[in-house]
Amino acid sequence: MSNLAYETDLQAPQQDGDRAGREAMDSLRPVPRITIQAFCESDGVSKPIERAGEDRRMFKAHLKVLMGGMDAAAELYQTASTPNLIILESKSEPRELLESLGKLAEVCDPTSKVIVIGHYNDVWLYRELMKSGVSEYMVAPLTIADIISTIYGIFVDPDAPPIGNSIAFIGAKGGVGSSTIAHNVGWAVSSLFENEVVVADLDLAFGTANINFDQDPAQGIAEAVFAPERIDDVYLDRLLAQCSERLSLLAAPSTLERVYDFDADAFSQIIDVAQRSAPIVVLDVPHVWNGWTKSVLQQADEIVITATPELANLRNTKNLVDTLKKLRPNDSPPHLILNQCGVPKRPEITVDDFADPLGLMPLAVIPFEPQLFGNAANSGRMLAETDAQSDIVKSIYEVAHSVTGRSEPKEKKKSGLGSILGKLKLKK
Repeated sequence: MSNLAYETDLQAPQQDGDRAGREAMDSLRPVPRITIQAFCESDGVSKPIERAGEDRRMFKAHLKVLMGGMDAAAELYQTASTPNLIILESKSEPRELLESLGKLAEVCDPTSKVIVIGHYNDVWLYRELMKSGVSEYMVAPLTIADIISTIYGIFVDPDAPPIGNSIAFIGAKGGVGSSTIAHNVGWAVSSLFENEVVVADLDLAFGTANINFDQDPAQGIAEAVFAPERIDDVYLDRLLAQCSERLSLLAAPSTLERVYDFDADAFSQIIDVAQRSAPIVVLDVPHVWNGWTKSVLQQADEIVITATPELANLRNTKNLVDTLKKLRPNDSPPHLILNQCGVPKRPEITVDDFADPLGLMPLAVIPFEPQLFGNAANSGRMLAETDAQSDIVKSIYEVAHSVTGRSEPKEKKKSGLGSILGKLKLKK
């Protein structure tokens, strides 16, 4: 195996004060709201990464630096979800590095990106890592400029796809609890997986997200939708209300001072910018049918329909499922949640009879629990904050795993990285 220099020098200037490095940094915009975990084997790599995390361009990101390299990462991810970006240092020679990475990939979540920092400036290794799905290979020693510009290239580059998935929640009928489910699932994703989540309340007239999250922001989604030419990540930051450490809200004004008639693509720019700012965007879509709601559902990555087990809900759910199948012929069918089940003295359609004509089994069947939901709503808290041990909360957590493509820690799916590395044939 030959150690060759790359055509493009992977080693940036050796001093932080290098003029070229600083000029390159000056042109970079802030890194989005992502979670980053770095596993290092040497102070020479861990210190620049820690200092990079203190840079103003990284203020939105959550960075944690740990020692122990790939072994420590593999041990941690046996029981914990992986972040949006994993940075791994390894002093191993190229073939050993690839073998260790293959073992680590078995416990990685599907959407995590990986940067590998090695100590071998080797073309063969670089090419194998790129083929394996690694986002970037860097050679130590590194500077702060190296680290930030590499992260920027993965998550901020205008030519890169959006980092976030959008999950649209809509009710089959008004009052079925779709908004409550959406808000609680968004909160669960942010707390369970330590992921940044943006919840966008698209019901500008009657939205309840500000009440459910106990927020009263002066600005919100109305300012964005009525001035689409101003929307970028900086303007979006000004409109977001911080509900918790990792959950932000684009609140609806919830007033009737004006009418909210929009073009079909009115929310497209907002959603696109939000997806470039956060890994998960929860769209709380009102129960109406017009050009823009149709467009939002057509463009969403995942759709969740909430219904109650009665005839009008079944009819409306069937219409939604059939319409979405035509609008999204190459996508998976929507998810179904049956809510408010078991209302005393109310005749209900059984779960099997509801699911059979739809060809969908519910992700969750949530019982009628007015005290739990009422206490949470009236106090501006999430269900898990009201009663963490409730079976309903456990159902919400299961929905959060399903709609984000994450399995439980002990039953992790192989990531795209894992499936490729599993087939990687090391040359003898």
